[in-house]
Amino acid sequence: MLFNSLEFLIFFPVVAVFYFVLPHRVRWVWLLAASYYFYMCWNPKYAVLMALSTAITYLSGLLIAWSGRRETGRRRERMRKLWVALSFVSNLAILFFFKYWGFFWDNLEAVLAVFGVAMHKPVFDVVLPVGISFYTFQALSYTVDVYRGEVEAERNFFRYALFVSFFPQLVAGPIERSKNLLHQVHERHTFDAQRVRSGLLLMLWGLFQKMVVADRVAVVVNTVYDGYQAMPAWALVLGTVLFAVQIYCDFAGYSNVAIGAAQVMGFTLMENFRQPYLSRSCAEFWRRWHISLSSWFRDYLYIPLGGNRKGKARKYLNNMITFLASGLWHGASWHFVVWGGLNGAYQVVGEILRPTRERLCAALHIRRESVVWQALRVAITFVFIDFAWLFFRASSLTTAVDMIRCVLAGGAAMGEGFTLGLEVPELRVMAASILLLAVVDLVNLRCSIRTLVTRLPLPVRWVIYLVSIYVILIFGIYGPGFSESQFIYFQF
Repeated sequence: MLFNSLEFLIFFPVVAVFYFVLPHRVRWVWLLAASYYFYMCWNPKYAVLMALSTAITYLSGLLIAWSGRRETGRRRERMRKLWVALSFVSNLAILFFFKYWGFFWDNLEAVLAVFGVAMHKPVFDVVLPVGISFYTFQALSYTVDVYRGEVEAERNFFRYALFVSFFPQLVAGPIERSKNLLHQVHERHTFDAQRVRSGLLLMLWGLFQKMVVADRVAVVVNTVYDGYQAMPAWALVLGTVLFAVQIYCDFAGYSNVAIGAAQVMGFTLMENFRQPYLSRSCAEFWRRWHISLSSWFRDYLYIPLGGNRKGKARKYLNNMITFLASGLWHGASWHFVVWGGLNGAYQVVGEILRPTRERLCAALHIRRESVVWQALRVAITFVFIDFAWLFFRASSLTTAVDMIRCVLAGGAAMGEGFTLGLEVPELRVMAASILLLAVVDLVNLRCSIRTLVTRLPLPVRWVIYLVSIYVILIFGIYGPGFSESQFIYFQF
C-alpha cells in the first residue's frame, strides 16, 4: 500500500482512530494486525518471509540472553556469538536468495566463461519482496543489540513482531533500532492534539515532496536517461542534477510521511534526512543522508571491522568496505557498487587532502567561516555527490560510462522534436517547487519550520493546511487513471 494512494488515505485514519479508541492492553495487537495487512496488500504470501525473519531473530535474542545466564567463561561468549552468527547467516541467506541470486550467477558464469567453462544459471520464479532489505536489517540490529547488552531480549513474540513490521516505516525506513522503537511498543500513548497536528503537517510536506516535486522531476529525468544518446550534453547534466532532486524528494518524502504517521499515534521514529544538499563535505553529506542506513552500517559493520582504531590505512579500508557494502545493499548490480565505491573514495581522498586544503586556505587568507567559502564548499560537494548519482540512476555500469562519454563529446544536436518531457507551464511549476524546497531546507537549518507553523494563529494555520492540500491535489503528478507512482526505494 503506497502512502500516496487513496487506499492509504482511508487506511491510516481508520488505524489511528481505532488505536486511540481501543484499550491500551490491545492497541499493540491492533497495530500488528494493521501492519501485516499493510504489507500483505502487496503480496500476501511474502508476509511469511517477514514472519520467518522475525521468528529467527526473536529466538536468537532469547538464546543469547539464555546463554548469558546459564553459561560461564569462554563457553558463554562462544555460545552468544554462535547465536548471533546463526541469526545473521540465516537472514542474509534469505536476502541473498531473493535479491542477489541472479547477480551472483551472472558473474559466476562470466568468470567461468573466461576459462572456457559453460554453466547455466538455475532459474527460480521469485519476485524481490518489497522492503526485505529494510526489515532484515532492522531485525538483525536487534540481535546485535541484545548481544551487546543494549536492550533486553523481548519475551513477547508478537510485540517483537510489531517492532519488525511497524507499518509506517516497514517497507522503506527509517531502519529503526530496538533501543528506540521496541520500548515504545509497550508504552501508553495518549491522544495529543499538538502532536497530531505536527505529525499531519509533516505528512503533508512528505506528500508534497513526493507528488509535486519528485514525480514531476521524474518525467524529465526519465526522458533524459531513456533517450540519452539523442540528448545534448547540457540535457544530460540537467537530468542528473534533477535526479538528485528526485531521489531526495522521493525518499525523504516517504520518510517524512512515515515519521509523521508514527507521530500521530504517539511513536517517535529517528530522523532520516537533515538537509543533505547543504552539506559542506561528502562526509557531512552521509551524516545527513539516509541517516538510519548510514548509522546502521557504521554501528554494525564499520565499527566491528575496527573503525578508526587500527591506524589510518585500516580506517580507509574499513571505510571503503562499508560503502561498497552500502552500494550492494541498494541493488544487485555493478553500477550500485561503483556508486558506493565513489562515495567511499570521496571520503578517503577528502581526509587525505585535508591538511593540504587547510594550508592552501591559510596561504590564500581565506576566511573559512565566511558565507562565500561555505557556499562554495556546498556547491563543490553537490557536484561530487551528483556525479555519483549518475551511476546510481543509470540502468547499468555500461550505460553510465556511455553517458559520461556523451557529455564529454558534447552530446547530440538538438533535433526539431527535442523535448524534456514537460510543457513550459509544467517546467515552471517544477522550478517553483524546487525553489520552495530549497527555502524550506534553508529555514530548517536554523529552526523547525514545522514548529513555527504550529505556533501560528489558528486561522493562519488552516489557510496553510488548506493551501497545502490544494497544491498537492492540483499539482501532484498522477499516472493513468490518477494512479499513484511507486517510491524509488521500494525496489531495494
